[in-house]
Amino acid sequence: MIKFFDIQKVNQHYEEAFHQKLEAFLKRGWYILGDEVSLFEKNFAAFCQAKHCIGVGNGLDAMVLIFKAYIELGKLQKGDEVIVPANTYIASILAILQADLVPVLVEPDAKTYNLNPALIEENISSKTKAILAVHLYGQLADIKNIDAVAKQYNLLIIEDAAQAHGAKESNSKRQHPTAYSFYPSKNLGCLGDGGAVVTNDEELNQTIRALRNYGSIHKYVNDFIGINSRLDELQAAFLNVKLPDLMEDNQKRRAIAKRYLSEIKNEKIQLPFWDGSENHVFHLFVVQTANREAFQTYLKTNGIETLIHYPIPPHKQKALTEFNSLSFPITEKIHREIISLPMSPMLTEEEVSAIVEIINRYY
Repeated sequence: MIKFFDIQKVNQHYEEAFHQKLEAFLKRGWYILGDEVSLFEKNFAAFCQAKHCIGVGNGLDAMVLIFKAYIELGKLQKGDEVIVPANTYIASILAILQADLVPVLVEPDAKTYNLNPALIEENISSKTKAILAVHLYGQLADIKNIDAVAKQYNLLIIEDAAQAHGAKESNSKRQHPTAYSFYPSKNLGCLGDGGAVVTNDEELNQTIRALRNYGSIHKYVNDFIGINSRLDELQAAFLNVKLPDLMEDNQKRRAIAKRYLSEIKNEKIQLPFWDGSENHVFHLFVVQTANREAFQTYLKTNGIETLIHYPIPPHKQKALTEFNSLSFPITEKIHREIISLPMSPMLTEEEVSAIVEIINRYY
């Protein structure tokens, strides 16, 4: 069986370094917000070409904390509307709701799966104050055109890059506060939960640092009603081990994607769009097919493991009953037809060849 993502194989290379980090961690005896978190925050900020990185508990908290910090700073108010793609993982929408804001769902571009800038304006009301741009499957959303709309209407932009570590536009630096997840299967994954906020805004940086730690900058002095969401010291240590290999791993993912795109030739399979630039890191390689169940069964029978990201669109989830009556045809078609092929820097040339050959035989 060719696994969808062999997480043990990915981490096996680092086991000796992980053990060394664990031993040093035990000897140091500093378990919360220690040297490893500080080092990772410095390293990841530099990697993102940003001034600040704040390590937090997970990717969802990273988004929630950005919204809550903007509320504390008076740039958002509870009840404000936030534009968000209808085609996303539910966490993007949960973050808005957990910050007492109102999500306004907008259809994606059917080609890129990301938020369609052309549809934002018609969904803006007097209560709209922000846009949450999600970089789904590893491909950057159209930030240039989203930016143009945001500037016209004086809207904040927050980026959800939980699946897009290292994706970048040519000669551009991160301009907006960005949330990252380090869930184990991400392009940069730890061995548990972890997340971070990256920003160039000093005031936002200081507010999020306080909010993640009970609202406190100085011990026992609480300036805000905060939460407990701190990147674990040991997970930060593991991330410090893996971060230097991230760009190389992303290049391996792109190389596999290039093979899939050039060698899969089956009219029943719709391949994803990619312009060939570094704006895509292929966290997932997502294809579409009209009869997904039959295709997935065929691949499984032939020894290929696949996953579906995601089978139910957020607006049809029981948890979001207030959205259940809404209709988003493009989003619904995507969620009905997409399937993710194996994608990992550990995939061998032989495995990729086998996957291509088996897909090309599908009818």
